[in-house]
Amino acid sequence: MKYTIIVVGALETNCYLAYCDETRECAIIDPGAQPELIFPEIYDAGLKPTMILNTHGHIDHVGANRDMKDKFNVPLLIHPADAALLGKSQLELSLFLGAKDSPPADKTFSDGDTIKIGRGSLRVLHTPGHTPGSVSLLADGFLFSGDTLFFEGVGRTDLPGGSQKKLEESIRTKIMTLPDGLLVLPGHGPHTTIGDERGNNAFLS
Repeated sequence: MKYTIIVVGALETNCYLAYCDETRECAIIDPGAQPELIFPEIYDAGLKPTMILNTHGHIDHVGANRDMKDKFNVPLLIHPADAALLGKSQLELSLFLGAKDSPPADKTFSDGDTIKIGRGSLRVLHTPGHTPGSVSLLADGFLFSGDTLFFEGVGRTDLPGGSQKKLEESIRTKIMTLPDGLLVLPGHGPHTTIGDERGNNAFLS
């Protein structure tokens, strides 16, 4: 598995294209806004989208779901605990964030599920705290951590559905058990590693 990153929207969300280098099949992860930036990356690399994956349901991560669905006609997946966030409930933020209301999910995924992408795969880790349905997606060598874990930071928990206790538990039991050398690809900001966060993240001390 390989990946490409596209930074989109007013909140600089990291949209990722996770793809199989052999088949060119790809998953579009967290298309938050600016489809005009995402489409060229897909076409120029000769990728073949097979699904859209949302690590959680906040508008800055789902704001281009509709554009991706309209263009590629592929299924949209999210954890069931965040499925209700998709739709018109966040439209008041859409103009600011350059986003559109999302269509509903076609499917949901759960903790431990394996999502096949060509000859590669992602494993779903349910990591609630930022939202009830937040997930991280584990590949061979890297982790898409959504808004759960950042470079020397963690996701905020003061929005509806957030829980500091659950966030801390998710990081402790699901993420900090992974190898130190694992690359962490967060929903915002630069990449990091498990080991670097274990040693340098003040929120984890």
